[in-house]
Amino acid sequence: MIVKSLEHLNFLSQKVVEKLSKNDCIFLIGEIGVGKTTFARYLINYLQEKNGEKITEVLSPTFNLLYEYHLKRIKIMHYDLYRIKDEKELKQLGIFLDNQDTIKIIEWPQLINIPLSEKLEIHLDYVKNEKEREIKFIGSGKWKTLNEL
Repeated sequence: MIVKSLEHLNFLSQKVVEKLSKNDCIFLIGEIGVGKTTFARYLINYLQEKNGEKITEVLSPTFNLLYEYHLKRIKIMHYDLYRIKDEKELKQLGIFLDNQDTIKIIEWPQLINIPLSEKLEIHLDYVKNEKEREIKFIGSGKWKTLNEL
């Protein structure tokens, strides 16, 4: 599907939130600058709004590797693994050690090879029109219907 505007991307992030559950994992896949962090920002801010929380600034965790957002009943862990070079570094982060009431959003997840039961991959790609993006949702179970949006 082609995303024609930031408003459209925001709408799609809200559709993901409507199906999101505790312990779900979202992989954001795409080149630098394609919109992974923007999608994460929209998703996190919508979750904050839905939970009556203050809307916070959502930055790219490229240098920190992780930003956490605590909502009333759930924690969001937003990772950026761009600078992680091997599985040893990845293990040191302990991404999957805390699974209780935690939603994980992971940019650059290519090194992760753990089978996850509740995972949605969101692929963002450039298209000819520089203001548009192609977006693909790949998942199983409850995530299959997202491609129909």
